[in-house]
Amino acid sequence: MGRYERLTVLDELFLHLEGPDSHMHVGGTAIFEGPPPDYEGFLDNVRRRLQMVPRFRQKLMTVPLGVGRPVWVDDTHFNIEYHVRHTALPAPGDRTKLNRLTARIMSQQLDRDKPLWEIWFAEGLADDRFALISKTHHCLVDGVSGADIMSVLLDLTPEPQEIEFKHWMPEPEPTADQLLLDALRERLTSPAEALRTMQSMLMDPAKAPNRLIEALKALGEFVGGSLDFAPPSSLNQAIGPHRRFETIIAGLEDFKRVKNHFGGTVNDVVLAACTGGLRRLLIGRGERVEGLDIRAMVPVSVRTDERRGSLGNQVASMWAPLPVWETDPIRRLEVITERMDGLKSSGQAVGAQVLTSLGEWAPPTIVAQASRLVARQRAFNLVITNVPGPQFPLYTMGREMEEVYPVVPLAENTTVGIALLSYNGQIGFGIHGDYDTAPDVAVLAEGIEKSVAELVSLVP
Repeated sequence: MGRYERLTVLDELFLHLEGPDSHMHVGGTAIFEGPPPDYEGFLDNVRRRLQMVPRFRQKLMTVPLGVGRPVWVDDTHFNIEYHVRHTALPAPGDRTKLNRLTARIMSQQLDRDKPLWEIWFAEGLADDRFALISKTHHCLVDGVSGADIMSVLLDLTPEPQEIEFKHWMPEPEPTADQLLLDALRERLTSPAEALRTMQSMLMDPAKAPNRLIEALKALGEFVGGSLDFAPPSSLNQAIGPHRRFETIIAGLEDFKRVKNHFGGTVNDVVLAACTGGLRRLLIGRGERVEGLDIRAMVPVSVRTDERRGSLGNQVASMWAPLPVWETDPIRRLEVITERMDGLKSSGQAVGAQVLTSLGEWAPPTIVAQASRLVARQRAFNLVITNVPGPQFPLYTMGREMEEVYPVVPLAENTTVGIALLSYNGQIGFGIHGDYDTAPDVAVLAEGIEKSVAELVSLVP
């Protein structure tokens, strides 16, 4: 197909889901010990490491007449200083000011005429620390493989990895005729490719009939869940372009103690804490929570071992009903554990993967229309994503990363989102909210923090 790579259906989906107010970039804020390096030195460090991720010097190019998905091509006018920004917090550089800076950065869409990422180098934090605020479009990287990409700028030891600088020469952009011919040729072969994808999912040919039945059943469960409306809530309103951001940090060991004593998984405990926070938020807004299940979209990885480390999205989703009606924190955890066990055995994630592979057959215009239709439906109330990170310290330019808080995008008509990342014995929560419709997003953060403390206090 020439010297470029085409977006997958799921990658393209994130482009169609983006609108003037629903920004489809992910990111996060990482805080490092001081003293900060100088900006020019940091810029040179990024420049040297970009050769390890060529995609970060590529931009999107659309196919004429919309007959094929967009492709990644080298940006012949790539300017690293456009992507690596430098700023400083006003004194005192506290957490509130850093969160406000993160919110402002996340409020601005990425320019699709350039490579879809930014890194902000922010000085002026208390104790002479500094922060890196990253922003990458969801079509470029998903939340699971993002941990692999972060390692490009991070080292395993305080001694920085020596990387020899290599001069980069961009490949010339393909012509419109090339893109059109390649897309038409691929359109003729895509059904066969999708069938091969299905075959790989079925795996053992001897068990193919049973596996096909299971896959189709899973597809039905996922689609059925997607078409059901989530309960009406103030969590679902028309949003604007501006954002709020709050952070909390908790010890991973506390979550393990709770799950070891009461059962379930660390993720179940996380969802229980988030449910407690949502309960406090809704009650604070004067909403009735009796009998109310808030539906969370919980992304799960379907990335195979051979695809690990590659760019692009390999995720599926489950629809998790969160019992905000339950007053007892232990019973709340038990209900969530039982429900999540049922979802894992239901095959919803497999069904989402089957649907994605079938989407390879569909023309881009159909994918665009379908994605916008789904976005307008109230299939879920919010997104909660839990990203497993390394349980050992990481460094950049010899400075240890002390804390990290991820950011999940807000879909159309979704006013809040919760993202977590476990790192070096801690879990950092990033609570993302629409500026206009979620002015009380700090109440949600405080509620999650109190729910964690409540669960921990009940462990003998």
